[in-house]
Amino acid sequence: MTKRYEKSPEAIARLTPEQRRVTQQDGTEPPFRNAFWDHDRPGIYVDVVSGEPLFSSLDKFDAGCGWPSFDRPLESEHIVERTDRSLFMTRTEVRSAHGDSHLGHVFPDGPRETTGLRYCINSASLRFVPLEDLEAEGYGAYLRLFETDTAGKP
Repeated sequence: MTKRYEKSPEAIARLTPEQRRVTQQDGTEPPFRNAFWDHDRPGIYVDVVSGEPLFSSLDKFDAGCGWPSFDRPLESEHIVERTDRSLFMTRTEVRSAHGDSHLGHVFPDGPRETTGLRYCINSASLRFVPLEDLEAEGYGAYLRLFETDTAGKP
């Protein structure tokens, strides 16, 4: 059975005021004062509105910017990029495909040894699903990402 991801009035109603401001009104939360900027537990990050899988803790890195940063999306088809010309500059906005949530922006200053990209994401747009809960919450297909080889590396 394929999991369906969609934006619903019920999901929007469950959002906190900060989550609503960020995801529905293209807001930005303060750096270094958000839930996931220094979070390092294994698991995946999903859209707080639709539940679609967006990022993995395996692709998270400390960019020093105060927001969670990833070098790639977990599922590229769950990410939509748009040109953002607000704040007197041109940036690339990142939104969730099914939830249409504003997530943050992507910049070309990420780790050169991987993709060279930095997906700078608002914690308020994400819900973290810990590794131990992936199966129970319907994300069991992502368990394979966290399997380790004999040397203990994913």
